[in-house]
Amino acid sequence: MRHSLLAFALVLLLLPPAARGEIAIQAYALPTGGGPHDVAVGADGIAWYTAQRSGQLGRLDPGTGKVDLIPLGAGAAPHGVIIGPDGAPWVTEGGTNAIVRVDPRTREVKRWPLPEARSYVNLNTLTFDKRGRVWFTGQNGVYGRLDPKSGAVQVWDAPRGRGPYGIATTPDGDVYYASLAGSYIARVDLDTGAATVIEPPTKDQGARRVWSDSKGRIWVSEWNAGNVSRYDPRAGTWKTWKLPGEHPRAYAVYVDDKDMVWLSDWGANAMVRFDPEAEKFQAFPSDRRGANVRQILGRPGEVWVPESGADRLVVYRMK
Repeated sequence: MRHSLLAFALVLLLLPPAARGEIAIQAYALPTGGGPHDVAVGADGIAWYTAQRSGQLGRLDPGTGKVDLIPLGAGAAPHGVIIGPDGAPWVTEGGTNAIVRVDPRTREVKRWPLPEARSYVNLNTLTFDKRGRVWFTGQNGVYGRLDPKSGAVQVWDAPRGRGPYGIATTPDGDVYYASLAGSYIARVDLDTGAATVIEPPTKDQGARRVWSDSKGRIWVSEWNAGNVSRYDPRAGTWKTWKLPGEHPRAYAVYVDDKDMVWLSDWGANAMVRFDPEAEKFQAFPSDRRGANVRQILGRPGEVWVPESGADRLVVYRMK
């Protein structure tokens, strides 16, 4: 831990003066071998992460650095995690083909299996709509919806088959997902479940994850193309920017409370912040080889990332 913090302090010294005054970076070591895939932070500051390789949900208290691990059952291989409107972590549990809720106080694990007719779908990520329902993606070619009140789970075949990956809800309550293999994004009809395909301007770009800014514009990380793109639903228009560097690979995207766009760039082994107004990028290289940040989430003033290749969580705190 001491070496990690010293290395990150060195990174801060190498940043431009403006960046040093704006952002503090802190790394938290996790139990080895867990392979943290996704992370979510609650209003209380507690960070929850999916330890995909060990089949557990991790809980980090940033105040003490203590990590607790909650087993998710035999065969578990959790992928995505978000904090629901109830304050609990909700998980796409790919190993057992189920949506899972963990009670943050009692640690009780509750699961909603997908219908038996739907065998392994490679569950990926999830989001809540404004009606309290969970929407999720499965990379084997599906997306679906869970109503926690009734327990009803519905699954639809995605246009073009394999690929549904990232998914997000706009401030107005619209739900969009990205298809990595299909190279498109889609808007989901919340009543019928029908998905309307929306084509990004770059062919075969590999749309991996999506996020909405405060104006309801959809930001897309393009894995194959190394771009970040923005779709404006009101105008029906796109704008695209190439990430800096020779071989960018944009994995995750997240828009913070100041409408700054954050991306994980596997090509540069770095986190990247993009200012849409100035149209400028700022890179924060990791001090670990192959950090492999797979997802980004946060809360006001903080951006959290899981370094799946280094068994760490890293937080960027805006001053």
